[in-house]
Amino acid sequence: MTLPRDAMLLRVFIGEDDKSRDRRRPLYEAFVFEARAAHLAGATVLRGPLGYGHSTRLHSTKILDVAEHLPLVIEIVDTEEKIKAFLPTLDAMMSGGLVTLEKVQVLLYGDSVKHDPA
Repeated sequence: MTLPRDAMLLRVFIGEDDKSRDRRRPLYEAFVFEARAAHLAGATVLRGPLGYGHSTRLHSTKILDVAEHLPLVIEIVDTEEKIKAFLPTLDAMMSGGLVTLEKVQVLLYGDSVKHDPA
């Protein structure tokens, strides 16, 4: 699979404890499996050690704090058309959170090519 230089980044901000609508698995896991089923170029889940959302309640990994509902960010990059086609699936899976879209430039996707410095 190749990606064009001009692509789109879908970024989803949710909590670690958020569940899919069927309540059987974590929402972040459901997103990644759905993105893979939709043949999107790739998805990554990032766990944040500290954050807050619209409630302004802090969620932290500090030892003195209860590490609950930590922030997660799911990033998915593909063509604008494929990302926009995936949005209804995403919408059906979410009951809250934050979703952003950004135009990005893909500089490298897949195996890197080593260049001879000479």
